[in-house]
Amino acid sequence: MSVHSKRFLPLICGALVLFAFACERPKSKYEGPYAPEVNEAIPMIEKAVGLKFKTLPKVETRSKEQVRTFLLKQFADQHSENDIAGQEAAYKRLGMIPDTLKLQAFLTSLLEEQIVGFYDPGTKVLYVVDGSSTELVGTIVTHELIHALQDQYISLDSVQKLKDDNDRAEAAQSVFEGQAVYEQISIMLGGSNIAINLPGGWDRIREMIRENQASMPVFAAAPKVIQETLIFPYLSGAEFYRNYKERKPGSVIYKDMPISTEQIIHPAAFFLTRDNPTKVTLGTLSNATKVYDNDLGEFETRLFLFQQLNDQNEAVRGATGWDGDRYAVVNTPQGQGIVWLTVWDSPVEAGEFFHLAGQAVEARYSTKAGKGSTDLVKNYSATGRTLQVSTLEIQGRPVVIYVDIPAGANPSIINPAQVTLTEEH
Repeated sequence: MSVHSKRFLPLICGALVLFAFACERPKSKYEGPYAPEVNEAIPMIEKAVGLKFKTLPKVETRSKEQVRTFLLKQFADQHSENDIAGQEAAYKRLGMIPDTLKLQAFLTSLLEEQIVGFYDPGTKVLYVVDGSSTELVGTIVTHELIHALQDQYISLDSVQKLKDDNDRAEAAQSVFEGQAVYEQISIMLGGSNIAINLPGGWDRIREMIRENQASMPVFAAAPKVIQETLIFPYLSGAEFYRNYKERKPGSVIYKDMPISTEQIIHPAAFFLTRDNPTKVTLGTLSNATKVYDNDLGEFETRLFLFQQLNDQNEAVRGATGWDGDRYAVVNTPQGQGIVWLTVWDSPVEAGEFFHLAGQAVEARYSTKAGKGSTDLVKNYSATGRTLQVSTLEIQGRPVVIYVDIPAGANPSIINPAQVTLTEEH
């Protein structure tokens, strides 16, 4: 979702600060706010990442009110507004957020609660929020300086502005946040291997981050899709980056970025047989007009299933084998709906998703497949809604089409002959 392009760095700070470290301070170079912390962190970051800062970072402080103004300005950007509105409509139609939730207002409140420091690639400045606890400052500065270093080798701003490709943007953010989390903890441990020397191991860090977030009321009240997509880049991203360092020591990750959450979740899809996703173009729609389109990716497809089935194993099984997707929020003469096409690695995996997507409809709407249903098409009626889940082949590839529209609208919105499938690069 659109939140992938924002900085949610305080999500991990409360947990990471529990690991203290002490190092001899290098000779001062940077002069400005938090100079001791910055000058201490720079050489350790350069050693850990294997890259040098091309220019000294800029650090400034901001009040809580200035942070709120910054967030509102970010959300007021036309692309962000359209993206948030479109994704709000999509998640509501997929049953992933409540119909009453105003996503933009909720995200503003959530970020105000979370942010204690952030790096803004637009201004090239690292900001620390006034009043941040002294024990957190070192953690914030180290984490955000890693982002500042990243931005000198790959434009974070351009990556964050990827348009209409939520999955690829989430994969990129997972690299940036994952590297920052991993190297930050590694520095705290004196440069040692996290998996071996971290008290409690990586699983304990996962627990601590989640425990830390549960104590924040706005986050705790957030729908599952918002919670999980905020945490994913930090947890799964750090695990991916750890894998990268072990498999490709000395390599610069920015030169060969993962392009899907599938590659973040499944190491074999990136490191062994590279499994790039299929780009889906829906083409001209029938009986409806497109309002917004984007993709979910494997991770959010998993969340869709979990939202309705409340079974993690089934959600993971149902999303495994994802190879691409595209959804469109549409207007029909009867009102708004959504159409969603997913591509799968094999007919078996398409069949599993077809079956579980049908179960998700049944659980959400308390209904059963009705008139006209076959082994390949399931039709459902619910209060005010018509739904259809179907499986077929397009260009020799197994696909599943999910349709949720107002009752009385024609479900034949996606024309298979109009769909094109191409491999992403």
